[in-house]
Amino acid sequence: MKIIKAVKGNFPQIPEDCYVAENATIVGEVSMGKNCSVWFNAVIRGDVHFIKMGDKVNVQDGAVIHATYQKSPTTIGNNVSIGHNAIVHGCTIQDNVLIGMGSIIMDDCVIESNSIVAAGAVVSKNTIVESGTIYAGVPAKKIKDISKELISGEIDRIANNYVEYSSWFKE
Repeated sequence: MKIIKAVKGNFPQIPEDCYVAENATIVGEVSMGKNCSVWFNAVIRGDVHFIKMGDKVNVQDGAVIHATYQKSPTTIGNNVSIGHNAIVHGCTIQDNVLIGMGSIIMDDCVIESNSIVAAGAVVSKNTIVESGTIYAGVPAKKIKDISKELISGEIDRIANNYVEYSSWFKE
């Protein structure tokens, strides 16, 4: 059973066109944009600070989004895919970003637009992932620039696919 509940008077704001899986958890000061999806076993915990998500964000199975008490909120832009079992904590993710499966984004990081964090990467506290780059490794470092084809071929494709996938569960 999905858990959507208020914490300290803050109730999650979820537009009707969003999909939330039956066993996802969304609590506290969370606001989601249009066409978002939160998949099986994902947790979005806005209990200690706010979490703001733009349009067309997908939070895949087992991912966790949290923040740091009274210090670091989490802000996620538009057209963002957060891969299976990723952890996004107290950071800013701008528009058109792919956060790879199992990666960890730590407090006060900024993931700039049109970038990719590779699967399994650990983006250390205060890191800025530059726009148009791929970061990978532990700790994550820039490994290359992204081509325009990769932006449309991967980042856009995955975000658009998740809007389609969620429609299957709304029928």
